[in-house]
Amino acid sequence: MIKYRLVAAAWRGLTALRNPRRVVFPVIALALMVLGGCVQSPDDVSQSKPLERILAAGEIRVITRNNAHCYYFYREQAMGFEYDLAKAFAKYLGVRLRVQIADKWEGMIPSIMNRTGDFIAASMTITPKRRKQVAFSDGYMEIQQHIIVHRNNTTVQTLEDLNGQNIFVRKGTSYQERLEELQKAGVKLFIYRMADVPTEDLIRQVEAGSIAITIADSNIAQMNRLYHPQIHIADPINTTEMLGWAVHPQADQLRERINAFFREIKVNGKYKKIYDKYYTDIEYFDYVDLRKYHRRLRTRLPAYKKLIMTAAERHGFDWRLIAAQIYQESHFNPKARSHAGAYGLMQLTVSTARSLGVKNIYNPKPNIYAGVQHLKNLWDYFDQIGDTDRLYFTLAAYNIGQGHIGDARKLAQKMGLDPDKWTSLAQTLPLLRYRKYYKDATYGYCRGTEPLEYIKHIMIYYDILKRQAIEYATDPEKNPEIYTTQH
Repeated sequence: MIKYRLVAAAWRGLTALRNPRRVVFPVIALALMVLGGCVQSPDDVSQSKPLERILAAGEIRVITRNNAHCYYFYREQAMGFEYDLAKAFAKYLGVRLRVQIADKWEGMIPSIMNRTGDFIAASMTITPKRRKQVAFSDGYMEIQQHIIVHRNNTTVQTLEDLNGQNIFVRKGTSYQERLEELQKAGVKLFIYRMADVPTEDLIRQVEAGSIAITIADSNIAQMNRLYHPQIHIADPINTTEMLGWAVHPQADQLRERINAFFREIKVNGKYKKIYDKYYTDIEYFDYVDLRKYHRRLRTRLPAYKKLIMTAAERHGFDWRLIAAQIYQESHFNPKARSHAGAYGLMQLTVSTARSLGVKNIYNPKPNIYAGVQHLKNLWDYFDQIGDTDRLYFTLAAYNIGQGHIGDARKLAQKMGLDPDKWTSLAQTLPLLRYRKYYKDATYGYCRGTEPLEYIKHIMIYYDILKRQAIEYATDPEKNPEIYTTQH
C-alpha cells in the first residue's frame, strides 16, 4: 500500500509541472523500481547485507547446541569446540560473540532463515538436503557416520547387519537422512526418530543396554567412547562427509569471511590448537585401562576424595586434575611403590617427602598434601609460562624432574624453537634419549617419551572426571553473552 501511495504522489507532482516530458521517464522508472521492490528500505539493506549489520552493531550471533562437543560450562567457564571456534571468528571480525542456544536441533535452520541468528556452528554435517535451505561454509572437519553398539553385540558390525534391526537416532539429523537412503536402497531396517534426544544420550543408552543400536559421527563416537568404554564403534554406513557452518542463503559476504577465517587459522595453527584441546587424544583407547579407571572412580576414589579436594583447594588446583594425576601415579593405591623408589598415592620420593616434612610416606593424608604442595612449587617455578603450557611443564617436571625440563628447554632454544611452549618440549624431550643430545645436557640421559605419555593419560583421566561437572543449563542473567531460543 505504501508503494502505491508513493507512485500516486509522484504522478500528481508530475502532472502539476509545465513541461512533464523532461521528467516523465525518470519518474516512471522510479515508480517501477518501487513497485518491483528494487528500492530497499534501511531494514531491507540490513537484511540483505548481514555482514555490514554485524560490523555496524559490533556483535555476531552464533546458533549452537548445548552439548559436550559444541558448547557447555565447566567451573563457570564457557567451553566447547564449536564455541572456541566461534569466539575466534568473532575476534577475527572484531566484534562481540552472542551465543544463541537452540532449544531443539530442528530449530537452528529456522533461526537462520528468520534471521534471529547469524550463523550455525553446531557440528552440522553438510548434506544436499540442507544445502537447499542454507548456505554452508567450506568444510572444516572430515567425519563419517558409524554404527554404535555394545561391546558384547557381535551380531551387528557391518552395514549389511542392519537388516531387520531397530535403530535409534535423533530426529532431523544427517543420521536419519542416511538411514532413509539405505531403506530406499533396500536395507530393511527400522528407524526410531527420537525427538531431540542428544546423540550422547543415545550412546549412553547403548552402553546401559536400553537400546541396541544408534548412529554417531566419528568425532562424537570417539569422544564418548572415553566416557562409555562399553560401547563399540562398528563399521561406517557412508562415505566421508564434512562439517560446516551454515548461514542465510543471501549472506554471501559473511560466508566468504568465514571461509577466509578457516583458511587463516588452519595456516597459523589456531585451528590445530583448538582441535587438540578437545580431540587430540580421542583416538587413544585402552578398553581394559579405561574400564578399570571407571570402576575405581566408584570403588577407590571416594575414600580419598575429601583429602584431594582440600589439598587442591588450598593450592588453587582443580581437584579433578589432582585425582587424575593420583590415578596415573598409583591407581588410588596408598601402598603403591615404584621400581624407581617412589611411594604412596602421589608416588613421592624419599627426598621429596623429607623436604616437605612427611614422616609416614604411605599415610594418604600427608602423602596427598605433600604431593600437591610439590606440584604447586613446580607451578610457581614456571610462572613465566602461559597457563596451558605451564600445566604441562609442571606435570612433566613432577614426572621426570625440573632439571630435565631445563635441559629440554635449552635444547629447544638451540634448535630455534620457543622454549616456553610445550609443543617445543614435546619435540626435544624425546631427543634426550640419544647420546648426540644428552651428552651436553646438564642432567644427562632422560626417558623423554615418558612425560608425554604421562601427561596424555592424566588429561584423558581428567577429562572423564570433568564431564561429571559439565553444566549444560545456561542462565542469561549470570552469563550475558548467552541467550536461549525455543522453536
